[in-house]
Amino acid sequence: MSAVNTTPRTPATADAAPDSAPARRDAEATKAAILRAARHLLARHAHADLTLKAVAERAGVSPPLVLKYFGNKDALFARVMSFEEDAAALLDAPVEELGPHMVRHVVVGQRERGADPVLRIAFAPLHGDHGDVLRANFRTQVTERLAARLGGPDARQRAELALATLLGLGVMFGIARGEALRAMPVEEIVERYGPTVQAQLTP
Repeated sequence: MSAVNTTPRTPATADAAPDSAPARRDAEATKAAILRAARHLLARHAHADLTLKAVAERAGVSPPLVLKYFGNKDALFARVMSFEEDAAALLDAPVEELGPHMVRHVVVGQRERGADPVLRIAFAPLHGDHGDVLRANFRTQVTERLAARLGGPDARQRAELALATLLGLGVMFGIARGEALRAMPVEEIVERYGPTVQAQLTP
């Protein structure tokens, strides 16, 4: 008769602990909702008038949760005033295809997330000294980064002209809310407006 194994189960042989991935996904979704709420409010109110309570209410979370993830108001809005992550996605295409990519990125961001990766710069005058921070971040994280991608003696001028063209589209789509423009399919906008932006990028 074979012996019965009576060895106690160890953590290595016990059932695995529940996967923590859903918790991580929930945390990331919560942080993303808080950032969206803060960006929405930043585009509509002066920095001095913004509160963590207002951000929490718009995000559908409690104020202590905002503090848990971001620490304090200054830390949260320092993150919101950064263009670093947005610029990485906005400029993520070969230079010869960058104009259409940037147009698509702006329009899809407006349609799907109600957020424009560069349009926040239009609200810098609302924020006093914090507006200077917004301008400085835009200059270093977006304009200079694009100019470095382009190269050439007039790279900075081309970068600024391309971004000016892109911002015009963002203003008409997201602020003026042009009805005809917003009714167009994304790829039609890209086809018609992408070459306009690309023309500024090309030497």
